[in-house]
Amino acid sequence: MTKLTIDGKEIEVPAGASVIQACDLAGVEIPRFCYHDRLKIAGNCRMCLVEVSPGPPKPQASCALPVAEGMVVKTNTPMVKKAREGVMEFLLINHPLDCPICDQGGECDLQDQAIYYGRGTSRFDENKRAVQDKYMGPLIKTQMTRCIHCTRCIRFSSDVAGVPELGATGRGEHMEVGTYIEKALTSELSGNMVDICPVGALTSKPYAFTARPWELKKTESIDVMDAVGSAIRVDSRQNTVLRVLPRLNEEINEEWISDKTRHACDGLKTQRLDRPYIRRDGKLQEATWPQAFAAVAEKLKATAGNKIAAIAGDMACIESMYALKELMKSVGSPHMDCRQDGAKLDVTDQASWLFNTTIAGIENADVLLLIGTNPRHEAAIINARIRKTYLKGKLKIYAIGDKVDLTYKTEWLENNPQFLNEIASGKHALSEVLKKAERPMIIIGQGALTRADGEEILKSARAIADNCGLIKDGWNGFNVLHTAAARAGGLGIGFVPQKDGLDVSGILEATRKWDIEVVYLLGADEINTNEFGQAFVIYQGHHGDKGAHRADVILPGFAYTEKSASYVNTEGVSQRTVQAVSGPGEAKEDWKIIRALSEAIGKSLPFDSLEQLRANLQHAKPAVWKSGKGNANAKIAAQPFAYVVQNFYMTDPISRASKTMAECVTVLLEGKKEAA
Repeated sequence: MTKLTIDGKEIEVPAGASVIQACDLAGVEIPRFCYHDRLKIAGNCRMCLVEVSPGPPKPQASCALPVAEGMVVKTNTPMVKKAREGVMEFLLINHPLDCPICDQGGECDLQDQAIYYGRGTSRFDENKRAVQDKYMGPLIKTQMTRCIHCTRCIRFSSDVAGVPELGATGRGEHMEVGTYIEKALTSELSGNMVDICPVGALTSKPYAFTARPWELKKTESIDVMDAVGSAIRVDSRQNTVLRVLPRLNEEINEEWISDKTRHACDGLKTQRLDRPYIRRDGKLQEATWPQAFAAVAEKLKATAGNKIAAIAGDMACIESMYALKELMKSVGSPHMDCRQDGAKLDVTDQASWLFNTTIAGIENADVLLLIGTNPRHEAAIINARIRKTYLKGKLKIYAIGDKVDLTYKTEWLENNPQFLNEIASGKHALSEVLKKAERPMIIIGQGALTRADGEEILKSARAIADNCGLIKDGWNGFNVLHTAAARAGGLGIGFVPQKDGLDVSGILEATRKWDIEVVYLLGADEINTNEFGQAFVIYQGHHGDKGAHRADVILPGFAYTEKSASYVNTEGVSQRTVQAVSGPGEAKEDWKIIRALSEAIGKSLPFDSLEQLRANLQHAKPAVWKSGKGNANAKIAAQPFAYVVQNFYMTDPISRASKTMAECVTVLLEGKKEAA
């Protein structure tokens, strides 16, 4: 620790910290534009000037100055005040006075700091420069005349996103930030550049000219577009979600979110199910809730329990899955599953299907083996954490799968799943690498577990964990990366086949044979609904997606922004969404629909409120690794791994209904230029 004095207050800070970090720890506010605590030091805005002694008799840039023992820092002297006013005056020389029409107005760092640290007048009468706006794709709107050359966006794209497509050309007043050659940014994290831009040079293109920040209701919630569970803030006006922004959560998403999390929110208001429907004469027709419940109740009462099945979708909350599980038990059905993709997981062993290292724990790893996963598309935030660890120089990464750009150096093994047995049995060179590592870890993707031999692959991976030193005191390097927000929660409450029950593939096979006559889909849209044959399909969900098209009865539910609901992320952390807006039309909260339906069939569930329902949920116990369940001689096919996410921008009903995500597919995946 290093002792120094800041504005007369003595403080201890870690050795190697910068003066600006020391001031932050001391609670002393230092203005800054280029400095960001998650980016490399640039030191080019000079707004963070302070007076330091011993040292030269002039202001020092606190972001680039390391602390020293006995240093005395003064942040509010006349010299500092005059220097900051001068810097602000220079920054505003060419900045346009267009605050009334700038989307950044009201939440602009330049506005705020100009008030507190500026002179209030300018001595410059020359004409302001003008810079041509740059094209950066369908998500980022640019007005580069506003740019103050802080280079935050450049450093983010290079350091955090790992896609070095932004840079600067020219010098001094003629410097311009852009993509060199006009093109759309290809990062799945590009929207974060809008957040860190301290002026209005980069703003959200889908949100442009929509609302002012003081008009919005801000609701802190969590994301369900993937299994990461990122902390988000939902901004809404009246009853419409207008934008989604990240919240700070150091353990999960730090302060970043993916572009799908941020921009798919416009899909919340299109293709919505806002009233019940019943299929009559081959066509879905509007109905009332009593009519819909009566149609479902009539069918359930007339069908034997072992001919009824339920499938939960990727966005189903724990409360609705628990209610549906209890409903299935009440009608005598053991057939239920929350694994739409057919992932072969050991549901009896929690540690075998969780991200045991934790997301933050990735930063402690020194060797990583990726098995059948492309984390850049399956969990962009986790991929950014892997890159962050890699850049520290202590993480060596290996992968078995098709070669893709993961944004960090990866040693690709041949895409042969049978290598897993060789590694587990010590016959592969990677075995020794894992054994010698202090903190080795593996990440198994759904591309490995959804195969027909997924169960054998899981056993082989478990053998690697046992035999190659992945399980140690205080360290569990065995990780399963889920892609569905509902998956870990569904497994945790046991929404899986009960005794003699069928899983998803078994249910689909049984419907073709007429062994299953009724199928209840709880937001399940990622399955082949054409395989249901003549079965009676009940669909409960919020969008008119694949499941609704096949349904005989539709029960409209709420999306994640419209209810308080629990989710468990891929590492086993339980979190809750918070209602930001009301549901559309006659749609209702999912657990309430199932509770009302249970009453209609004469088998009322034992809870009347959300609190009572949650009281019935068992709290998950910490995952404990069980050795001996692996198999180094597993029967694994040589068929190469295939990644489960081919289209990052459309993976669920909400993103498929999003106009913004459709534009991303057109521009970034199909390579077509968007309309001006």
